[in-house]
Amino acid sequence: MGVSGAIGPRWVVVSGGTVVDATGARRADVLVEDGVVRAVGEGIETPSGATVLDAGGALVSPGLVDLHTHLRQPGREEAETVESGSRAAALGGFTAVVAMPNTDPPIDNAAVVSEVLDLGRRAMCQVAVAGAITVGRAGERLAPMGELAALGVRLFTDDGAGVQDAGVMRRALEYAHGLGVTLGQHCELDALAAGGHMHEGAWSSRLGVPGVPAEAEEIMVARDIALARMTGGRVHFLHLSTARSLRLVAAAKAEGLAVTAEVTPHHLTFTDASLAGYESVFKVNPPLRTDADVAALREACASGTVDAVATDHAPHPPEAKDAPLADAPAGMLGLETSLAATMAALVGDEGGAAMTAADVLALLSWRPAAVAGLAPDAGGDQGGPIAPGSAANLCVFDPATTWEVDPARLASRSRNTPWAGRVLTGGVRHTVYRGEPVVIAGEAQR
Repeated sequence: MGVSGAIGPRWVVVSGGTVVDATGARRADVLVEDGVVRAVGEGIETPSGATVLDAGGALVSPGLVDLHTHLRQPGREEAETVESGSRAAALGGFTAVVAMPNTDPPIDNAAVVSEVLDLGRRAMCQVAVAGAITVGRAGERLAPMGELAALGVRLFTDDGAGVQDAGVMRRALEYAHGLGVTLGQHCELDALAAGGHMHEGAWSSRLGVPGVPAEAEEIMVARDIALARMTGGRVHFLHLSTARSLRLVAAAKAEGLAVTAEVTPHHLTFTDASLAGYESVFKVNPPLRTDADVAALREACASGTVDAVATDHAPHPPEAKDAPLADAPAGMLGLETSLAATMAALVGDEGGAAMTAADVLALLSWRPAAVAGLAPDAGGDQGGPIAPGSAANLCVFDPATTWEVDPARLASRSRNTPWAGRVLTGGVRHTVYRGEPVVIAGEAQR
């Protein structure tokens, strides 16, 4: 990637930073040769002709890994493409993303998986593919999971729709267990959520907007924990949003069940009160919940109940997202703002979870890499310790820089960011993907 055909070795030196990975933190330079880390330590001599990336005052971590990215291609390229989405990912410090299958056509067969993987080979980060659990994401017939697993698919989900039929989900988990893959569940019971546009509670009553009760999520979480117990299958709970959901996950983990969970930066930050002005940019699925839920999600990150913070990057073109609240699609952008927003929620002045920057990087890098099957122990090259012989997938994050979020300057084809006009603290300075500096000093290199 990026070095084929080069004359002689391609050297990159990341100089003057604090290296942070699963083994701890230490002051060190990082020397990269042809996509591989060759040395980590202080005072590394810079080879002639090397690209030197200044990391002074910054944290150097394994590249971030997003478990939940909507790249929209194929079929919805007006909102996003693999190229534009991967550019946004690289600018946000991500060296790998998992592309969700609710495209048009959905990623429920080998041909579409191959198409997205082929597009990903030209992208600015690794594009892994999540396959649909059921054909057409309709919740009825299982997709050919074995065929898709043979192409490298490790995560399956009908994201955007929960599998409503417990019998179908049981069969899927049994099949997934035999294949050694993970099922990701969008936990929402249609019978309770239908017609809702925000969290059902005091604010929905005040605004006169139909709501989605917390129980629509929590009942499916409880059901799928029981099914994981029954089948031995691995369940990953997507974008959980309520305190009770996380308590259920904590109990399941204490029991030793194979369950993992993610939360999003926006569910760690905003509440249902954000919709007081009927602004559709704050309409997401699951909906923004209460102050108590936000506090519980932050605490679940600190306690280890949450395995990953995932963006749920969901671009929509302006003509769709600018519609009235009842007509607008759910979703918001997240890739370029995720790291700074998560730091603010869990470490900065807004946060109350007593977490460190290293804790947050774990939730955004090596822990999601493990869930996605992209870590070195699963045969991948994402999220591993920064050490000689490891793949050079790196994120250099400056925790002190401040920047104002300007939707027009984001790399996405869409503009639906809830952080528009807000000043965030902390920014990605450089991103190195398999040895190639794809972002230097905050600027994409292609």
